[in-house]
Amino acid sequence: MGRRVILYGATGHTGRFIAAEMVRRGWAPVLAGRNVNALAVLATGYGLEAKTAEVDDSVALGDLLDGAHAIINAAGPFGDTSPPLIEAALHAGIPYFDVTAEPFVAKDLFEAYADRAKKAGVIVAPAFGFFGAIGDLLVTAAKADWDSVDRVELAFALDRWRPTKGTRAAGARRAGRRLVLTDGKLEVRDPSQPVPRGSWSFGPPFGEQPVVGEFSTVDVVTIARHVPVQSILTWINEAPLADLASSDASEPEAADDSGRSAQKFLIEAVVHKGSEMRRATAAGRDIYAITAPLVLEALDWTLSSRARTTGMVSAGELFDAPAFLGAMARDHLDIHFRQELAA
Repeated sequence: MGRRVILYGATGHTGRFIAAEMVRRGWAPVLAGRNVNALAVLATGYGLEAKTAEVDDSVALGDLLDGAHAIINAAGPFGDTSPPLIEAALHAGIPYFDVTAEPFVAKDLFEAYADRAKKAGVIVAPAFGFFGAIGDLLVTAAKADWDSVDRVELAFALDRWRPTKGTRAAGARRAGRRLVLTDGKLEVRDPSQPVPRGSWSFGPPFGEQPVVGEFSTVDVVTIARHVPVQSILTWINEAPLADLASSDASEPEAADDSGRSAQKFLIEAVVHKGSEMRRATAAGRDIYAITAPLVLEALDWTLSSRARTTGMVSAGELFDAPAFLGAMARDHLDIHFRQELAA
């Protein structure tokens, strides 16, 4: 790819997956971030250019983005890194993507930059990772020709979850608060309010699983941006939550030379309207690694003029959802759709 793309946070766990995927696709990104030594080692290994810049140094960020065609931000905490990098991207007039999975951060970003991004005609797309993008795309594709829906359910199944330090830190910052959509409005549940529990019949290999509701995921924010819906219910099976709560602080363990773990995941999106419901599912491996092809497919589509709009956008707003999921299904996701009558 002959375009100059900045990858900020290249040496983090997800950033390394993105860097490797860029090289695999024949791109030559500028690897950027705050850790001089780690950047030098990574850049030398790939034969790429490396640049350091602190997010509180607007001059350095301006220099970093000078002549760039786009920036991907993979550096947390995103509440600290996203605002200055979005400011720099807007000033440079280039697309910005990040991979935050923090719902409260994403909500604040959409509210803070919606008007400016629209006026500038620049694509600003937070939450373009496993959480935030896949669920949004599945719901958008399943909704199809329906103008509005009554209810959306998103259920996540993971066979295990060894979280990164960033994931643990994000959970600590959320402090038990849950962001939910009820009666068409985003609301905050505090830790004192009981968490719904139930069961969900997932497709293979998971089957029937006990689940916890109001799993605070950024998909609630991205879907509510553009899908007219009264409520969004989110569920996750109990097994990975036990891993999150464990005192074992070990991070994801590579199962092959790509660095991917053996973790399996399944996302089911169910869209309800009257007596009908439509179901879309996506299955794959390693929730951190899948973010790399996801955000890079988005960048490729954007730089090749396949984005449908500009401004502050989510995945379902930005692209033709069935076509985008079809592109991901070629190598990275197992996608299925089904329409049925509600029980």
